[in-house]
Amino acid sequence: MSAVERSGDDHTSEVESGEEEEMVGGGELAQHLIKSGITRNEMIAAFTNRLHAEALASLPPNVRRRIRALRSLQKEFVDIEAKFYSEVHALECKYEKLYKPLFEKRAQIVSGAYEPTDEECLNPWREETEEDELARAVQGAAITDGAEKKEGEEKTNEPEMDPNVKGVPNFWYTIFRNVSMLCEMTQEHDEPILKSLQDIKVQMHDEPIGFTLEFHFAPNDYFTNTVLTKEYSMKCKPDEENPLEFEGPEIYSCKGCEINWKKGKNVTVKTIKKKQKHKSRGSVRTVTKSVQADSFFNFFTPPTMPDDPNSTLASDVQALLTADFEIGHYIRERVVSRAVLLYTGEGLDDDDDDDYEEEEEEECSTEESEDDEPAPRRRANKRVGNKAGHDNPAECKHQ
Repeated sequence: MSAVERSGDDHTSEVESGEEEEMVGGGELAQHLIKSGITRNEMIAAFTNRLHAEALASLPPNVRRRIRALRSLQKEFVDIEAKFYSEVHALECKYEKLYKPLFEKRAQIVSGAYEPTDEECLNPWREETEEDELARAVQGAAITDGAEKKEGEEKTNEPEMDPNVKGVPNFWYTIFRNVSMLCEMTQEHDEPILKSLQDIKVQMHDEPIGFTLEFHFAPNDYFTNTVLTKEYSMKCKPDEENPLEFEGPEIYSCKGCEINWKKGKNVTVKTIKKKQKHKSRGSVRTVTKSVQADSFFNFFTPPTMPDDPNSTLASDVQALLTADFEIGHYIRERVVSRAVLLYTGEGLDDDDDDDYEEEEEEECSTEESEDDEPAPRRRANKRVGNKAGHDNPAECKHQ
């Protein structure tokens, strides 16, 4: 992201004042930018940069000379920093090979292909008695609840899990439900597919640097692929034209994969019907067409940048790609490496629960002030590219 774009984001709130708006709206610079098709935020950023440039120009020549020397030092720092991040990536590639056997054994335990020994099940740093007591309490509550139900009353609880079940059923599906970022991307029609998700792996790349996410699926009723991939390419070199803007490795492109959907099972498209009226005859016809539907599996079809990088569409696509990169990085850094902690809830962010409680308080206050029955909570309709929100993971709603 360019300095102009970042400055535009940083100063968006400043145009709230009429004085700032008036300064940006008038003058030869503003008129020139408007005619050039520059967006409002970019115009504000350009104006702000002009103010900084004028402030520097007002300094004595000897001070400006010293500032140029400081910039040269900063460039040397950036060059060293780029080497540092390159070596960090090389270390990540090295240690990925050490992690790999652990992740493979995890996949075997989850799938039921391997049953861990008693020694492997020991957690000496944890109090196992607390977990056992909680399990007994849950079982006791279930028995009591069952006894209190009247005869013929319908049970709303999910069926109990077979005590002899193999592996850890719905391991990755539960993680998707628990993690806000993934839960927001998931729709109700995605759930049956995600229940067949067996593993998520990361493959690191040396040159060009980057990584690939691999989603491994069991045979299912929706597509024939056994693995869906998302490849991210990164760069770790300062830009030649703006080297001082370097802030570390940057994901600059991503590539999804083709999903071989079975007939009538593509959850990423939906069919809509529209009525059209003939202008002269007045007759009405119904037209059917397919449009994109919200789905987690849109993640494997990232948007592509248009030919004109300065267009409004390019700006929108860039925003989606930026969010997409954040999701890919989060899955790599957090989801894959800490899967069991996200499954149990131990590794979830505290902000999720805090925000959910605040939302519940707002709803309760609404109920007290109104007699009408409140509308059910609905999750905001978000595309795959949107940033994660803060719904409570366990209570993520579907449209």
